[in-house]
Amino acid sequence: MPERLARLGLERKVRLLTGADFWALHAEPAVGLRRIVTSDGPAGVRGERWDEREPSANAPSPTALAATWDEARVERLGGLLAAECRRKGVDVLLAPTINLHRTPFAGRHFECLSEDPLLTGRIGAALVRGLQAAGVAATVKHFVANDSETERMTLDARIGARALRELYLAPFEAIVRGARPWAVMAAYNSVNGHTMTESPLLTDVLEGEWGFDGVVMSDWFATRSTAESAGAALDLVMPGPDGPWGEALVAAVRAGRVPEAAVDRKLQRLLRLAERVGALDGAQPAATAPWPPESVAAELRAAAAASFVLARNTGDLLPLDRRALRRVAVVGPNAAVARTLGGGSATVLPPYAISPVDGLRAALGDGAVVHGAGVTTRSRLAAATAAELRGDAELRFLGDGDAVLATERRAGGGYAWHGAFPAGVDATALRAVEVRARVGTGAAGEHVVGASGAGRFRLELDGRLAFDERLAPPPDADPGAVHMRPPQRGVPVTLPAGGSVDVVLRHDVEQAIVAFQLNVEPPRRPDDEEIARAAELAAGADAAIVVVGTTEEVESESFDRETLALPGRQDELVRRVAAANPRTVVVVNAGAPVLMPWLDDVPAVLLTWFGGQELGHALADVLLGEREPGGRLPTTWPAGEDGLPSARPVDGALEYAEGIFVGHRARGGPPALLPFGHGLGYTGWEYGAIEPDGGDGVRVRLRNRGPRPGREVVQVYASRGDGAVERPPRWLAGYAAVEAPAGAEVEVRVELPRRSFEHWDERAGAFVLEPGAFDVAAGRSAGDLRCATRLTPA
Repeated sequence: MPERLARLGLERKVRLLTGADFWALHAEPAVGLRRIVTSDGPAGVRGERWDEREPSANAPSPTALAATWDEARVERLGGLLAAECRRKGVDVLLAPTINLHRTPFAGRHFECLSEDPLLTGRIGAALVRGLQAAGVAATVKHFVANDSETERMTLDARIGARALRELYLAPFEAIVRGARPWAVMAAYNSVNGHTMTESPLLTDVLEGEWGFDGVVMSDWFATRSTAESAGAALDLVMPGPDGPWGEALVAAVRAGRVPEAAVDRKLQRLLRLAERVGALDGAQPAATAPWPPESVAAELRAAAAASFVLARNTGDLLPLDRRALRRVAVVGPNAAVARTLGGGSATVLPPYAISPVDGLRAALGDGAVVHGAGVTTRSRLAAATAAELRGDAELRFLGDGDAVLATERRAGGGYAWHGAFPAGVDATALRAVEVRARVGTGAAGEHVVGASGAGRFRLELDGRLAFDERLAPPPDADPGAVHMRPPQRGVPVTLPAGGSVDVVLRHDVEQAIVAFQLNVEPPRRPDDEEIARAAELAAGADAAIVVVGTTEEVESESFDRETLALPGRQDELVRRVAAANPRTVVVVNAGAPVLMPWLDDVPAVLLTWFGGQELGHALADVLLGEREPGGRLPTTWPAGEDGLPSARPVDGALEYAEGIFVGHRARGGPPALLPFGHGLGYTGWEYGAIEPDGGDGVRVRLRNRGPRPGREVVQVYASRGDGAVERPPRWLAGYAAVEAPAGAEVEVRVELPRRSFEHWDERAGAFVLEPGAFDVAAGRSAGDLRCATRLTPA
C-alpha cells in the first residue's frame, strides 16, 4: 500500500475519503482503484437506482432472520445477497443492522435482529460470513446505540458503562472479533456526549481493543466536522461529492490540525477494502455464482417458513387438513396486499410479492378461497400501482424553457433519483420532472389522485388544473422522514366503473435528490360494511384466516411508533371473525411486536414478520403442514405499553435508565404476553437432564414426543442469585438447535462461552468473571425452562 500512496498528492488522497456521489466512491487510476459501489440492505440489494425496472430479491426482514435462530440458513442468505450485489454491480452492502431491540416503540425495530446481544451477534456474524465469503463487503451498523429514530441526528444516548459494554457494544464486538467485517458504519447519534463520527469509541474500542482493520464510514450526512472527525477513526464520509472534508480537510492538514499520517491511514484502510472486494488492480475477489430465479424463490420461501412463530395453537387447529377445506375465508387488510418488508432505506422493489391470498389460492385452488378486505389501516395516499395505470406512465425530464432532456416509461407511481438520472440528463440542468399517465382502478366512485413529496407540484386532471402549490414538511422535520413520509396533496375524482382520468403531474427540481409519488386511492367501502362482510365470509367457511398487521405509516425508518396497537379497527375485525368461526387463525404480518388483546379468544396465532417476496407461499406451506413454523421469538412480546423503555429524547438526551435490564433481562414489571424465545412448532418436546460437559458447555437430553419430525431450539439461561454483582434475574447464555424424528431421543451440546458469565467491571475497565457457581436452566423459552443445574465457568 505505501507505494500506491506515494503516487498521490494530499489533494488526491483527501478526495478519495469522501464519496463520489450518493452511492459510489471515487475511482483513482493512479493507484489502480476502480469505482466502488455501496447499496442499502438488509432485506435485499437495491443497487444505485430505486426503480421497479431493476427489481431486487426481497428476503425476510432481519427480525425474521433472527427468529430462525439458524446461523447456517442466514449464512446461505448472505451468499444469496452477495450474488444479488454482484448482479447489480455492488461491492459493499450496508448491512447487517445490529442495534438492539431496546424498545418495541423504535420505528426501525424490524430492521434490527433481536433484543439479545448474544443472538444478535451470532445471527449478524452469519450474515457477514455469507456475504464476505462471496467477495462482498458487509457493513455492520449503526455503531452504536442507534436504537430509536426520534431526533436521531442529534440525540445523545446516555448509557452507563456496564450497559454499553454488556448490551449495546457486545454484538459489534462479537462480529468484529468472530467474523472480521470489512466495514462498520458510524451512527448519527451521540453517545455520552460524543457524536459517533467523532467518538473515541471508534479509536479506543473498535480499533484499539477489538483490532478492527476495515473501513469506518459515516452514516449518510452524519459527519458534522472536519478536524474533529478526521482526528477520530472515521475513514470515509458519505455521501459525496460534498461534505465537511474535501478542501477543508486539506487546509486542516496544511495548518497542522490533522496529521497527514492520519489521512494515509484512512486511505490504507480504503485500499484494503478495495483489494478485498476486487476493486484494486491485481486483486482477485472471491467467485460469486449467480443464483437462478427458482433457487432464489426456494431459498426465500424456506427461510420465511423457518422464521414464522406459532404463538398459540389450542386444540391443535394447525396445521389445517387440506382434505377438509372446501372453502377458506382469507380476510384482513394484509391478506391481498401483504407487507413483505419495512419502510425506509431497507426498502427494495421485488420482482413479485406473493400475498397470503395468492399463496393459499395456489395451494388450494382459486375456488376454495374467498377474500374480504376487512378494514382500512392506512391514512396516507399510496403510490399508484401498475394495475392503476392504464399503460406505463411517461416521465419527461425538463430543462430550461421546458426543453425535454430525456424521457422514460415507468410502471408505477413511485420515483426517486439520488443523483443518478437517465442518460442525457445533467443534474445541474434539470429543472422539472413531469409525469403523464392515465389512471383508473376499474371501480366506480370517488377516487383520490394526488402527489407526495417536498417542493412545488402542479397537477392537471383531464386538462383542468387541480392544484399548483408548494408541499412543505414541518420546519424541524428529519430529512429522512421527509423522504419516507413526505407531505401529500390529493383531490377527489369521481369515476364510473371502468373509467379513467388523464393526469399530468409536474414537480420542480430544487435539489440533487429528487423523490416524489403520483398517488391514487381507490374508493373505500366503510369499515362497518367490510367487517360485516368478513364475518359473513368466515361463518360460511371451513376455516378463517385473518391477516392483520402494520403499514409503512407505522414501521419505518425516520420516525418511532406512537403506539403498539394495530392500526385501524383490526382488533375488532379479529373478534368479529373469531365469533363467526371457531376455526380462526390470526396471522400477524408485522416486523415488530403489536398488542394482541384478543390472544386468549382465538385458537391459533401465527407471527410472520415481514416475510419477503415468498411470504404467501411460505404461509400456505405452514398453514397446511407442508413445513413447520420454525421460528422462536427474538424479542419479548409485551402485553401492554406501560413500563417499556422510551424511544423519545427529553431535551436532546435519551436516558437508558433501565441499564442492563432490557427485554427478557428486565426485573419486575408486568409479565410478558409472549416470552423471549417462545415458539410452539408442530410437535412437542420432553426435556430430560442437563449436565455440565466438563468444558465450556452443557449437554441436554430431550425427546420428540409429538407425531411428526421437528426442530427444537434448546435455550440455556444463566442466573446468579447469590452473587455480589447486580445482575438480571436471568439472561440467555447459549443456544443450539436439534432435529429429530417423531419419538426419537437426542442429546444436544450447548456452548456457553465464558463471556456469557462475565460482567463489565467499571473500575477495572474490563470484563471480569465473578468466582463461584452459576445456575443454568434449559428450555423452550425464557418463560418455559424445563431442567436446571449449576456450573462453575472456567
